[in-house]
Amino acid sequence: MRGGPVRGTLDTMGIDEFGGGQGPAPEVLVVTTNDVPGHQVREVIGEVFGLTVRSRHLGSQIGAGLKSLVGGELRGLTKTLVETRNQAMERLVEQARARGANAVLAFRFDVTEAADVGTEVCAYGTAVVVARE
Repeated sequence: MRGGPVRGTLDTMGIDEFGGGQGPAPEVLVVTTNDVPGHQVREVIGEVFGLTVRSRHLGSQIGAGLKSLVGGELRGLTKTLVETRNQAMERLVEQARARGANAVLAFRFDVTEAADVGTEVCAYGTAVVVARE
């Protein structure tokens, strides 16, 4: 199997449309773990979160309903959810930075329906100051 691109999701959706997260050298490190290897927690600042609520778009709802009849990925909804999660994470990082943190530990997302009109996405974790050991 030589030459030619690998067929699949990457050909049809750009990496920014189905993924997120931080770049290689973030100002505020965000990790899902309770510690950062090679670092020591110097100060616990406390819980931080970033919240956003997105209303449902009627067009995407109809498209999703039709797509569910034949199966397959709901790409419009995937892209919207990625954008929403990234926005919530950006808000979490802004809050952590404003409070003097250089890292967020135990990072998580929580997604819930908001009063039948949209989706609430909350990114949360513990803001800390870490230093290399």
